[in-house]
Amino acid sequence: MSQPTQPPQVPQRIQIELGEAEAEGLYANLTMISQSGSEFVIDFARVMPGRPKAKVYARVVMAPPNVKALLRGLEQNLKRFEDLHGAIGEPGSKTNIGFQSGMGGE
Repeated sequence: MSQPTQPPQVPQRIQIELGEAEAEGLYANLTMISQSGSEFVIDFARVMPGRPKAKVYARVVMAPPNVKALLRGLEQNLKRFEDLHGAIGEPGSKTNIGFQSGMGGE
């Protein structure tokens, strides 16, 4: 007895909508990342020179598989950028553009 064959799955195309406010983007020079057993929380903040406080302008909560996909995409895009423009310095180096990452966990 033969099993019925499944039709091949066609990749679904997703239309992305970008609102006017989101299209403007926001500037962040500090990130704080924390995680629990089921999610990652990424806060994007802006710290101003001489000010003791930083303000969070966006918080993104993601499931671990989505964070892994984000990391993979960032690594690919970073490699393309450095291939075109040269190596990016680490935070604190003379070529650093000011973006810092604060790591934390639960």
